[in-house]
Amino acid sequence: MPKGYWVSVYRTISDPEKLAAYDKLAGPAVQAGGGRLLAAASSRVVAHEDGTVERTILIEFDSFEQAVAARESAAYQEALAALSDGVERDFRIVEGVD
Repeated sequence: MPKGYWVSVYRTISDPEKLAAYDKLAGPAVQAGGGRLLAAASSRVVAHEDGTVERTILIEFDSFEQAVAARESAAYQEALAALSDGVERDFRIVEGVD
């Protein structure tokens, strides 16, 4: 079964306090959903073309379905509410290949 990945690239961070509140809630929510952090905010990034190096997060799940379910969980929804309009980001759930 292919793994699932959350890929989140932050274009701008307009409210660091909202981001900090999100981080506090999102970490435990992701872990509870079975996610494993592969690349964190402190990870080095080299951007090409129209890429951004602001903040890139990569999280791995055992399956695509697990990744989708974690995003829809009540705990992660609470984290998103805390984040609100504090950032502009591109968030995707991607199915891996076997």
